[in-house]
Amino acid sequence: MRVLIVLALAASVVGCTHWSMDHHLNNAYRSYDRGHCDSVMLELSLAERYSRPQPNRRPDIQPEVSMLRGLCLERTKFYLDAAQTYEYIINQYPDSEYAYRARARLQTLQQLGHYRTSTAAVARPAPL
Repeated sequence: MRVLIVLALAASVVGCTHWSMDHHLNNAYRSYDRGHCDSVMLELSLAERYSRPQPNRRPDIQPEVSMLRGLCLERTKFYLDAAQTYEYIINQYPDSEYAYRARARLQTLQQLGHYRTSTAAVARPAPL
């Protein structure tokens, strides 16, 4: 009987963590739909916290979280930060759906004049 109780408690802890992660991600999407990017960032941070230490964590959550973070950065006119977030997705998860979407967002930012792909604008130290 004790074994069943311990197994039930262990299963509920794992389920609660997964539920919390999904709950925060869903809240982030709701906040994004309402235009509340401060709340989005908080919810995404909470979702990431619940995903990291768990052995049953979802490996697919990070590109999704990063994509929503980039969209919010873009919405709040932090275009360079958004572009860097999209580049992170492309570099870390090149075969994912989110990399495809990130490339499209970078192209849109470039067409709107908010992002340049050339690195000529980056100041480099002069050779000695």
